[in-house]
Amino acid sequence: MNDRSCIVTGRQLSADEMIRFVADPDGNVVPDLKRDLPGRGCWVTAHRDLVDKAVAKKLFRRGLKQDVSADLELGARTDHLIAKRALGQLGLARKAGGVVTGAVQVDKAVRSGEAIAVLHDAGAAPDGVRKIDQARTFVRRMDGPDIPAFKSFAEGELDLALGGGNVIHAAILDGQPGRAALRHLVFLDRFRHFSAEFDTSGGASEKTAKDMITE
Repeated sequence: MNDRSCIVTGRQLSADEMIRFVADPDGNVVPDLKRDLPGRGCWVTAHRDLVDKAVAKKLFRRGLKQDVSADLELGARTDHLIAKRALGQLGLARKAGGVVTGAVQVDKAVRSGEAIAVLHDAGAAPDGVRKIDQARTFVRRMDGPDIPAFKSFAEGELDLALGGGNVIHAAILDGQPGRAALRHLVFLDRFRHFSAEFDTSGGASEKTAKDMITE
């Protein structure tokens, strides 16, 4: 294995598709999302089930070549950190004008072609989601992009990240700030929902958002 081979699957992938893990001074395995923590690191493909498998099979000891402790909550903590990072990027995008909020503004952004993704609060009413879905369908039928929709955060988290005002629906706009935020959303979505078998047949984020952020 080279330095970026997954300790679970043995597959060699780019750093952007993996998570680096290191041992802290107490010997506890921690995720290194920025890939800048000191010491020997090992890599796991960025899928929650693979992190859980690495813990269950005690693969971090082999990967880090030392006696380390990886508790059963490592996958959950990694998820929390990835989600926190994505929320932070959304907040930065909002400050840079790369995010709009409110059902009316989101609908307008989708239909005008400005939106590259939409987000819904976990507690969003089905009717509000349905109306925005209708706008997404309209764009797709007009040969526009298949705009992905995310419901990635707990109720109220989207509101806190985007500056308050009871944010229920938001749209990420095309441009560098928005694409940076979308990359983190796609990463979070893949971490949570893609299986260890690497089935890429499902999930709008793999088919559409990934294409948009790599252009």
